[in-house]
Amino acid sequence: MRKPKLTDEQIVALLREAERGENTITELCKKAGVSEVTFYRWRNKFSGNTVQDVRKLKQLEKDNARLLRLLGQRDVEIDAMKELLAKKW
Repeated sequence: MRKPKLTDEQIVALLREAERGENTITELCKKAGVSEVTFYRWRNKFSGNTVQDVRKLKQLEKDNARLLRLLGQRDVEIDAMKELLAKKW
């Protein structure tokens, strides 16, 4: 996966600047080095959020990924135990 050009804090700052209406979205995108499609995708994802909200969301996504990985490992262990117990000695 590619590393993003901007951090979440920079994205929120860019969206706030667009809300103020001082520059057009096209100018902001050129200045940030992103496409307008990316800008609108960010706006759908981060609109109405503060920097704190974005940090919490990122942490929750990270925790969720870890828990899903642990759950997958547990399921593999349970299947292995079932196979072992199913064998007749």
